Amino acid sequence: MNKKRCTAIVLAAGRGSRMESDVAKQYMLLCGKPLIWYALHAVEESSVIDDCILVTGAEDISYVEEEIVAKYVFSKVTAVVAGGKERYDSVYSGLQAAADSSGQSGAGSCAADRDGYIFIQDGARPFLTEDILERCYQTVQSDHACVAGMPVKDTIKLVDESGFARQTPDRNFMWQVQTPQVFDASLIISAYEKLMQEKERLLREGISITDDAMVVETFTDCKVRLVEGAYGNIKVTTPEDMVVAEALLKMQGGMVTL
Repeated sequence: MNKKRCTAIVLAAGRGSRMESDVAKQYMLLCGKPLIWYALHAVEESSVIDDCILVTGAEDISYVEEEIVAKYVFSKVTAVVAGGKERYDSVYSGLQAAADSSGQSGAGSCAADRDGYIFIQDGARPFLTEDILERCYQTVQSDHACVAGMPVKDTIKLVDESGFARQTPDRNFMWQVQTPQVFDASLIISAYEKLMQEKERLLREGISITDDAMVVETFTDCKVRLVEGAYGNIKVTTPEDMVVAEALLKMQGGMVTL
């Protein structure tokens, strides 16, 4: 069976307010490389991923094209596009670019019949590995939608509006979700088209869409399979996370292998 096209959408449009830095976190240096370098390097070296759409802030496109993509010779990056206000806006921009690159898109709309798979990856997760990509690729072929994650280690409490514990879910059924989140291209494009049509209603009703799996869960009948990622597949959000990420890289001798 011929391998279907696998496109990575790497998200680097956020400003990272919790990092408490004047520099957007994706460009902060981690062991001598910009944080975004690590996810792009994993994509570049992967035998799974065929091409990549990089989503960044509109004001950063020229910088990213010159100082990230060209400087480090990320040849799989076929487009650098502007993201939006919310994460789902940025993903949708990436999906439009992926559809455009297939030559199938209609005016102002994604190509819902685009073949292959879409891998959506947070640019602030520097520990993406080929093993994780392989596991996701194997799973999406049979289940059409999957996300990397790991079983939670801690007890989780649901609280009320005043901060009092209301419920303790069984942690045997709880996972912490990571990226990549991987889908049939036609499935995720169709789901996001519906989200874009309904997002004003969702905002009025106070419904927050926090990841791509939730888009599929909300707007399709497809179940999303959880796939083993890695406990070290952390997202860098705060200054403390940078310290942890640097320590992990130094433990590995600067190599991204978990």
